[in-house]
Amino acid sequence: MRTDAVLAGLDPEQRTAVTAPAGPVCILAGAGTGKTRAITHRIAYRTLTGEVSPRHILAVTFTARAAAEMRSRLTELGAAGVQARTFHAAALRQVRYFAPRLLEGRAMPELLESKARMVGLAAARAGVRADRTGARDLASEIEWAKSSLVEPTEYAVAAKKALREPPFEPAKVAEVFAAYESLKRRQGVIDFEDMLRAAVWGIEEHPDVAEQIRSQYRHFVVDEYQDVNPLQQRLLDAWLGGRDDLTVVGDASQTIYSFTGATSAYLIDFPRQRREAVVIRLVRDYRSTPQVVGLANAVIRQARGNEARLRLELVGQRPPGAEPELKIFPDEAGEAVAVARRCRDLIASGTPASEIAILFRTNAQSETYEKALAEAEVPYVVRGAERFFERPEIRQAMIAMRAAVRSIPGETPLVQAVVEALAATGWQREQPPPGGSAREQWEALAALVALAEDYARTPTLEPIGQAGAVQRDVTLTAFNDELSRRAEQQHAPTMAGVTLASLHSAKGLEWDAVFLTGLADGTLPTTYAKTPEQLEEERRLLYVGVTRARQWLWLSYGQSRSTGGRARRPCRFLPQLERNSSTERAGDRSRKPDRRRPQVSSCRVCGTTLLAGADRKLGRCPTCPSDLDEELFERLQQWRAATAKELKVPAYVVFTDATLVAMAERRPGNPAELLAIAGIGPRKLGQYGESVFALVAGASAEEVARKNFG
Repeated sequence: MRTDAVLAGLDPEQRTAVTAPAGPVCILAGAGTGKTRAITHRIAYRTLTGEVSPRHILAVTFTARAAAEMRSRLTELGAAGVQARTFHAAALRQVRYFAPRLLEGRAMPELLESKARMVGLAAARAGVRADRTGARDLASEIEWAKSSLVEPTEYAVAAKKALREPPFEPAKVAEVFAAYESLKRRQGVIDFEDMLRAAVWGIEEHPDVAEQIRSQYRHFVVDEYQDVNPLQQRLLDAWLGGRDDLTVVGDASQTIYSFTGATSAYLIDFPRQRREAVVIRLVRDYRSTPQVVGLANAVIRQARGNEARLRLELVGQRPPGAEPELKIFPDEAGEAVAVARRCRDLIASGTPASEIAILFRTNAQSETYEKALAEAEVPYVVRGAERFFERPEIRQAMIAMRAAVRSIPGETPLVQAVVEALAATGWQREQPPPGGSAREQWEALAALVALAEDYARTPTLEPIGQAGAVQRDVTLTAFNDELSRRAEQQHAPTMAGVTLASLHSAKGLEWDAVFLTGLADGTLPTTYAKTPEQLEEERRLLYVGVTRARQWLWLSYGQSRSTGGRARRPCRFLPQLERNSSTERAGDRSRKPDRRRPQVSSCRVCGTTLLAGADRKLGRCPTCPSDLDEELFERLQQWRAATAKELKVPAYVVFTDATLVAMAERRPGNPAELLAIAGIGPRKLGQYGESVFALVAGASAEEVARKNFG
């Protein structure tokens, strides 16, 4: 393949990235801007021009799927032979190759696929009682520490500094950490972090190994650079050995894995650390409609903190599409029913089920949507987690509740009975535990209690033959039967269907239609996000969710978790959700829209969704060209000043500056056109409409003022 074919079809920024000279290159690539295209074409261009040999390039990414896609694209571009691997795969290959030399002839130790079992043994040795969930959380803490280059003796101080919430006292976690390291050495096994460390050690401490690796790999490309952790960066530095032929690509606004040790600091500091670096910004979004892009920009525009320094303002490249649908429902159940029905409608109108996704903050939220989709006969798949009723803690809880029927008095109120039954599993209603896995398990069981509350609060009438109807039995036995029915209904096998996924699991994916659900404070952002940095990461989660949608986007929340529950505020990160949305009851299709609520509007120039009040008044983005009639604007100002003086009110009470600019740009000639300007309602139309129309028609400010006030 010739180089002109590699350059064909690239936009100017992509072309700059592809043809940038050797040396440090930083590609800041927004969602949907073609980052994989840019870096694969850059690699292919450099190999086809003879600048580098394919065998001397190492391209590193974070998932095997992304690495496979990169290799496939490079082969199509004529750059076969380039090594594209994850950090772990590249390190494993090198450690295995050099093991005889590094280990003095001994075989490479066995690699642990999972830490949990050995961490559980280490916990027992350290005198820490940890069940399976506790062991998973301890393993996560150890992974964070090792990825952050923190030793057991340093853990307690480092965890406090990083504002970690470990599952046990930091000193105890440190003891388990030390016991885990000792057990591994005794059993002759290593974990994935050890493997990365071994690769670093092999290069840093063995000059012959370093020379061989560095002669093999001379040019490096790192994808998703905002997700690199300190250990991975240490390995990258070892590979480079002081050289600077490095291309990194990332988006600080998609930094959502800080809890694992990933940090965007290396991406943010790249230009400062490498003064000669070429920095290219990819902002042309080819994935989403301008309406979706506009909403994404509005979400991330308010970001603060270090990541916001590299914030990108995306520019939609696709034809205009539907406005994002912003909905408020009385409760989560009503929200789920409405979402399921819309999914069914989308599928009926030709959208493949596999091109639809329902995204939420935590996996525990999936049950409501699983039930609603099952009842609507919409196929679905759960990504990145088990279906709700297949989760081990839910199966255990259902067993406990069936057993509790024999021990809990029948007259005990249902919710109290469920809480007492769950207490037997160790669950405590008012005490969410620290640790990610334990907290997720706690939330799943809390979802069972919420189901019980809803079941008890809204008992339906069931028909009984010819005798009419009786009220549903609200007992623990009846509730257990209801859960079994739901489990059976939701366990039906599916081949392809609507994707249910958490926002973290959705990273790197995209769909034609996306439902972002549960957008209420306390859920997104989660109540566990307390520091400014944690809250900003929650904002970025919403941004990632918005940018998953290609054509159609729905955003919603239930005003309460269940019928009659405590009211919640809308997600603080979504601009004007409450004012720009309609409140609906699930299934109420005859309800007329609330005309008092302004609808989401689009820029009349580029089609981007407008959410800021001033932008909606103007009817365009602040960066789009203005067609202001300056002479009309001057007359409007003069008339406003005279009117305000006569009425003895401040000028802005008549019309704001932004409204005058909108009038001078849009030149309304009739009531409908004047009402189309955001913020102008029937009262202002009645007060000032005739004056505005006269001014637009060419009358002077003095003429209109004389006519109005004599």
